[in-house]
Amino acid sequence: MTFRALSLSIGKKQLMALTGLALTGFLIAHLAGNFLVFLGPDAFNGYSASLEHNPLIIPAELVLLLVYALHVFLGIAVTIENRKARPERYVYKQREGGKTLASATMLYSGLIIFVFVVLHLMTFKFADREGTTLYDIEVRVFQSLPYVIWYVFAVGVVGLHVSHGFQSSFRTLGLAHPKYMRIIDRSSRILGLALAVGYAAIPIWVYFFKNPTLP
Repeated sequence: MTFRALSLSIGKKQLMALTGLALTGFLIAHLAGNFLVFLGPDAFNGYSASLEHNPLIIPAELVLLLVYALHVFLGIAVTIENRKARPERYVYKQREGGKTLASATMLYSGLIIFVFVVLHLMTFKFADREGTTLYDIEVRVFQSLPYVIWYVFAVGVVGLHVSHGFQSSFRTLGLAHPKYMRIIDRSSRILGLALAVGYAAIPIWVYFFKNPTLP
């Protein structure tokens, strides 16, 4: 893909689709690791320590940051370009594609996710771990009901975003074969729901089963 292609709208959309698929893969892998919290502190802290001491973790995080920043930038750029397009053609495309809540709110859900990512990093990754562990921090943070509610809402938005973005990526990349798109559309909705429920299950479980203040 050349720089000239990336300057075109289709080039931006294709790169946004690729970065979106990469981020979806990260969400799945990250959730799998986070599920170790259900096995207790030893399993969860052991997993966390193995990542932190891996010499490839910093390069991997830098690549992930670049992919995410590029996805956000392209999402905003494509949205601006779409709104500058002729209204008649924009309305036609919406009707043709079948407008849904997820597709109509991609920019807004993306902004909410951005806020969530920043707060999440501040709360967990960059938290002071002196004299404590990541497991203890997670359990302590999820004792707060307002934070649990916010977290569940935010990951629900993530699921909504993925439910449209995943299947949309296949269309953007020219992989929308009629024979398979019904399966991809359904898989996209299932994936979005699974990610939302999976991530939400962690704070809910911690709050109700690890909270010493509850009866």
